Amino acid sequence: MPRKRSIIAAAPMAEILRMNGAERVSDKAAVAFSEVLMDIAMTIAKDAVKFSHHAGRKTIKKEDIDLARKSV
Repeated sequence: MPRKRSIIAAAPMAEILRMNGAERVSDKAAVAFSEVLMDIAMTIAKDAVKFSHHAGRKTIKKEDIDLARKSV
C-alpha cells in the first residue's frame, strides 16, 4: 500500500534540522520529522477549533492557536 504523502514537505524539515546543527539529514529523517510535526500540528488545529467554537466563533484567531499550543 502506498504511503500517504504529508502536506508538510520534507525539504524544509531537513533545512530546519540543518539550521539547528545537523551536518547531513537523510531523506527518511526529514520525512519522519515532517510526520512528527504534522501530528503536533493536527493536535493544535483540533484544539484551536474547539476553543473557537466554545467561544461562539467560526473564525480561528491567534489566541485560539496560542491557547491550543500550550496544551501540547
